Amino acid sequence: MTLSKKGLPGWLDPVVHAVETVEPLQLSRFLPPEDGAGRQSAVLVLFGEGEHGPELLLMERAGSLRSHAGQPSFPGGALDPEDGDPHGDGPLRAALREAEEETGLDPSGVQLFGVLPKLYIPVSGFVVTPVLGWWRVPSPVGVVDPNETARVFTVSVADLTDPEHRATTVHPSGHRGPAFLVESALVWGFTAGIIDRLLHYAGWERPWDREKQVPLDWRS
Repeated sequence: MTLSKKGLPGWLDPVVHAVETVEPLQLSRFLPPEDGAGRQSAVLVLFGEGEHGPELLLMERAGSLRSHAGQPSFPGGALDPEDGDPHGDGPLRAALREAEEETGLDPSGVQLFGVLPKLYIPVSGFVVTPVLGWWRVPSPVGVVDPNETARVFTVSVADLTDPEHRATTVHPSGHRGPAFLVESALVWGFTAGIIDRLLHYAGWERPWDREKQVPLDWRS
């Protein structure tokens, strides 16, 4: 399985450049443990083109899950042995496999074009490889297993960059992070951090009020 930038729409050029140039610490201060600990996993950061222009595919995790229950997230999960080398194309296979299992996405319509540096989620011990794709041939998506996924939805980049939809969350631990109030969801944590950095390094970010705070139990 390989990455390809051939035939991507021009509006993705800033994202491609960001992926090629960004350093791990520019994405997050949480990097994989040097001793190799952590469970290898991958997420699919899938860009498509919808009614309102460029958009991202997101899902809301089921409230019954052991980790990150109820949180909006990118499709993804832990690598399985059949995915192959976690330091090779294993994350590419895992990202597509998990997206298909969670959203019903047809992986044959996805063109993978980039991989961000591996990051770490301390609360769950996952070492995550964000895999970026272009939804070249859109396919129907929706909840496949309610025990894993509560909702599948897309959100436009225009909504994500709208200053009115941006805020800061403060975790009980005291950690502050970016958040997006979109599609009746509060996107925060690891997922919001990736979106925030991609918007920034792609040059799509608009000035927003970083003092505006929302509680983690926000609902529109």
